[in-house]
Amino acid sequence: MNKKLTQTIAFIIFRILGWSVVGILVWILGFIIYNGIGVISLEFIFAKPSGVGMLEGGIFPAIVGTFCLIIGSMAVAFPLGVMSAIYTNEYVRDGKISRFIRMMTNNLGSIPSIVFGLFGMAFFVSIWGRSILAGSFTLGLLALPLVIRTTEEALRMVPDSLRVGSYALGATKLQTIRRVVLPTAFPNIVTGLILSVGRVSGETAPILFTVAAYFLSELPSSIFNQVMALPYHLYVMSTSGKDLVAGREVAYGTALVLITIVLVINFTASFIRKYFSKKHGAN
Repeated sequence: MNKKLTQTIAFIIFRILGWSVVGILVWILGFIIYNGIGVISLEFIFAKPSGVGMLEGGIFPAIVGTFCLIIGSMAVAFPLGVMSAIYTNEYVRDGKISRFIRMMTNNLGSIPSIVFGLFGMAFFVSIWGRSILAGSFTLGLLALPLVIRTTEEALRMVPDSLRVGSYALGATKLQTIRRVVLPTAFPNIVTGLILSVGRVSGETAPILFTVAAYFLSELPSSIFNQVMALPYHLYVMSTSGKDLVAGREVAYGTALVLITIVLVINFTASFIRKYFSKKHGAN
């Protein structure tokens, strides 16, 4: 078999595998849309749940609660993750210390989410009770390893020539990081934020132990309140209640709303990433 034929076969295989991934995604999205679009309405999105088993009304409190947890967890994970990545990549020389930190980060990322939920219940709930604050810290710790790894990769992609040029002009290390390294790496750091949002927005086990409520008629008024959340509401609707058929219809609608929220956040973050990439390129 000649090299040209081998290369052609390899390209065909890779193309089939690539389009297979796209097909699986389209299949999943199509399945959710087909089963959930029937319950989507303004009332479903903006009303509160009501009726026996919460099969009537809407899911607005769960939407608000999900946004609260996403914002809270990112407020915890993003600063800690970025600063940790800056420390390991810019200040710690390659050696035993950096390898140990990265090994611990990878081990933290491999811990099952339900273990984070148990830790959050034992530690954060004991301090603040079942609340948005406890849930946000728990989800923030869950997303932290992903933020650290993606930020480290973004920082490594910054050419050393930019750092050397900054030092040559008399800038300190902190000034170089703040004015040269971070602006250059920021578009790729946003990618880590996108992945982290996708990770925490669909988690059920951590919020089950720390913040999620079965039913709340009022929206949260402080970070010390419990909230409803879309992942937990989806779980409840699909596994409990007298009318499992109606419950699963609501569950599919909830899943569709959750996927839509994640996609909107991803597209918004991608737009921000492209904006800063063009801005940095123009400069």
